[in-house]
Amino acid sequence: MPLPQAARCNAKFPTTFLTSPSIYIPNSLTALSARPITIPFTRKEREANMDLLNLIFFILIISFTTPFAVSQDTPSAYEVLQEYDFPVGLLPKGVTSYELNNETGKFSAQMNDACSFTIESYELKYKSTITGVISKDKLKNLKGISVKILFLWLNIVEVIRDGEDLEFSVGIASAVFPVDNFEECPECGCGFDCNQFNGILSSF
Repeated sequence: MPLPQAARCNAKFPTTFLTSPSIYIPNSLTALSARPITIPFTRKEREANMDLLNLIFFILIISFTTPFAVSQDTPSAYEVLQEYDFPVGLLPKGVTSYELNNETGKFSAQMNDACSFTIESYELKYKSTITGVISKDKLKNLKGISVKILFLWLNIVEVIRDGEDLEFSVGIASAVFPVDNFEECPECGCGFDCNQFNGILSSF
């Protein structure tokens, strides 16, 4: 029976396989004896080997299943917002994945498509990828979120929580909203007024 490739690469001299299970002796040693050398396993040795194999198998099972358990415990993008004292409604429904550097606070959040909706008198657009830096009560260097003011689309670059208020900044101006307004996630197309929007559609 040929050796596996990795074993062949590490072999330093030819080997001769003997009749006992899993035991082989180098040719350089068998040359010292005219008869083949056999090393039979006792019953206790076989049982000890089986216990060792079972232990190795158990460790392998744990190694392969542990990553899946960790991934299930990973918080969602909305839960991460809450960990930094922000309401979940800063992100619309539909975030499929995100990346976060816990040391620097740099993050990116991904959605399948771009998203737009209206909150009160403001039109908002979210690109499919949103990036920025997050820390407790502060989002800065934001990219991917814009708001329409009059006839201009301006990028929201910073969001700061001050008590029970959220201040949204576009650099040259800012607007303040109560935190309670963002307790739920807006939906693409209808924002926070989806029930009213769906009622209008069902009337046609």
